[in-house]
Amino acid sequence: MAATESHGLVMESDTFDGLDLRILAALETNARASFSRIGAVLGVSDQTVARRFRRLCAEGGLRVVAVRDPERLGYDQWNLRLRCVPDTALQIADALAKRPDTHWIALAAGGTEVLCGTRPRSPGDRDDLMLGKLPRTPSVVELRAHQLLHRFFGGPDGWLQKFGALTEEQRAALRPDPVPSPGPARIDPEDEPLVAVLERDARAPYPELQRATGRSESAVKRRLASLVASGAVYLDVEYHTEILGYPLAASLWITATPARLHAVGEAVAGHPETAYVTAISGASNLMATAVFKDTAALYGYLSGPIGRLDGIQHVDAVPYLRRIKQLTYAPPQR
Repeated sequence: MAATESHGLVMESDTFDGLDLRILAALETNARASFSRIGAVLGVSDQTVARRFRRLCAEGGLRVVAVRDPERLGYDQWNLRLRCVPDTALQIADALAKRPDTHWIALAAGGTEVLCGTRPRSPGDRDDLMLGKLPRTPSVVELRAHQLLHRFFGGPDGWLQKFGALTEEQRAALRPDPVPSPGPARIDPEDEPLVAVLERDARAPYPELQRATGRSESAVKRRLASLVASGAVYLDVEYHTEILGYPLAASLWITATPARLHAVGEAVAGHPETAYVTAISGASNLMATAVFKDTAALYGYLSGPIGRLDGIQHVDAVPYLRRIKQLTYAPPQR
């Protein structure tokens, strides 16, 4: 059993160890850093980093992908809670997962509830899903839609930073070079081929990006750096939290008094258990995604750090039975 502890988080895994955690944290800091650069910062060979990277991909669900930042681009964002007829939730979740405008989907509530995050690119896309397809699906018996209003933590802020796996000096050595004038956060039509490749693989080599865009390598490097520096896109690291010893994930639907909403959101965002925290519309005005080692840890969090916060009126904790989609989607094995 490998264990790494920092800032209240403990990594426990029979397969992966502290070096794997540091490699993931290095990718979170700079997703396109070369294996040699990561190895130099971590004090291991580039062959070791490459070997660990391949194993993390094969056994830990590691994917490095570009994400359009809806906060910076002004896109609509919604969290949906669907109550379904028994034995239909998985089919509905699979159908939603194949949509390009969904980015995370989980099954909960004994397999009768689907939790879904969606980022429609236009009002038409939003209405097609929430006013068209879902209401006309007979097996969906209830739809609750919550618009995301303000992100406190998540997106370009990676959860692994809460482990403190890297020193600030190591993070500084890994960060991309600053871009003096990145320009506004926008994705132009001519950027679409570049972003499309990066959405599949954010570590795609420059020759592949050149072929997709028809631009020179130097032009591709400059535009990619500007897109990231401006905040239009961020490069995200997807993996199974089980490999770090955190197999239990849950959505927390929190009701805070309006006067304390921002303070509670900031406090919850600082907790090591939370990977995503946002203000939302609806009866619950905050939603958090949190990860735990087990149900005892979930109980300890609800009765401790969350329970002690001034201003919280109610918490609805919804553990996931199965995560169907994080950033990418792999059809489930049946």
